[in-house]
Amino acid sequence: MNEAMKNLLERRSVRGYKKDLVPAEVLDEILEAGKYAPSGMGQQKTLMVITQKPELVAKLSKMNADVMGAKSDPFYGAPTVVIVFADSEQGTCVENGSLVMGNLMNAAHAVGVDSCWIHRAREVFDSKEGKALKAEWGVPESYIGIGHCVLGYRSGEYPEAKARKDGFVIKV
Repeated sequence: MNEAMKNLLERRSVRGYKKDLVPAEVLDEILEAGKYAPSGMGQQKTLMVITQKPELVAKLSKMNADVMGAKSDPFYGAPTVVIVFADSEQGTCVENGSLVMGNLMNAAHAVGVDSCWIHRAREVFDSKEGKALKAEWGVPESYIGIGHCVLGYRSGEYPEAKARKDGFVIKV
């Protein structure tokens, strides 16, 4: 099996992280893969905001938890967060952002970094506080949150793949 297929089949979402930061050169490789995700009509109407600042990661985690009405850390202690945004004025905004998220997670796995897609970015950045952060970061108003891609190194065992369901593929 070639390496790309192996990475696609073996990647799992990790829900527990060490505090160790992803080194800058490794993070740059992962982000490069995100930049090369396909987009509707090649418009590239997505962008990524990255932080490894513990106080900002904690703030984003709390904002995300507040959407759920939870007290737990929805980022599972991950020290790196990549927020993917996409231009809501483009009909394929969710698909475009989802492709960026997929590239980020698959690239992370390929270079030995663990990841997980954390939802609720849309709700977080629709809030007053979220809109203020977008403005501070220079994210255009029309851009919506697609997901938080948390990155780091797992603190526990690597998750096993669940069995694939019957009928997943229909050949006609």
